[in-house]
Amino acid sequence: MEFDIASGKARPFAAGLRNPNGMGWQPQSGALWTVVNERDELGNDLVPDYMTSVKDGAFYGWPYSYYGQHVDTRVKPQNPELVARAIKPDYALGNHTASLGLAFYVAELMPQYRGGALIGQHGSWNRKPHSGYKVIFVPFKNGQPSGKPKDVLTGFLSGKGEAFGRPVGVAVDFSGAILVADDVGDIIWRVSPVGAGTYGSPMSKSAKH
Repeated sequence: MEFDIASGKARPFAAGLRNPNGMGWQPQSGALWTVVNERDELGNDLVPDYMTSVKDGAFYGWPYSYYGQHVDTRVKPQNPELVARAIKPDYALGNHTASLGLAFYVAELMPQYRGGALIGQHGSWNRKPHSGYKVIFVPFKNGQPSGKPKDVLTGFLSGKGEAFGRPVGVAVDFSGAILVADDVGDIIWRVSPVGAGTYGSPMSKSAKH
């Protein structure tokens, strides 16, 4: 939704995004981006969650189709007109990763992340093997994703598939450290370089508020 503060009016900016979370303005292009937690119950290898730029007036498929114009035959009645309009998203993030947070890194502390997207992946609940359960980084160049995702924070899943933690929201603090909300560990993790604070350290309960 887009809201005009002066007039108090609102309008749909884009539609068909099943569960968009973590919106951000890409620093090079100024475009709006989001991550989307897609639908379940189509098997272990469908449907990929994704990251995409959000275009004014665009339709992204939900509920009639996924990842562009792949029709979800479970939906009745169908809407061929909307499916024909459905836009393919920009970047797949893996099947059932439950990607729920996004922050573009514009700080100086960790220059290897500058300009790219940090994404919190809450993790699958019904996939074998599990997917997600980590924070990843997607590099950008000229306003577009430019490479494969890289792990930033991992170790949230035991060898038996038990969750020690599940990353959700991602933010960058004033120093340039990465903050990660973990709703199983009930804590916020702070990630910074060696020598600039404790890498992957949990913040105190008081610091959460």
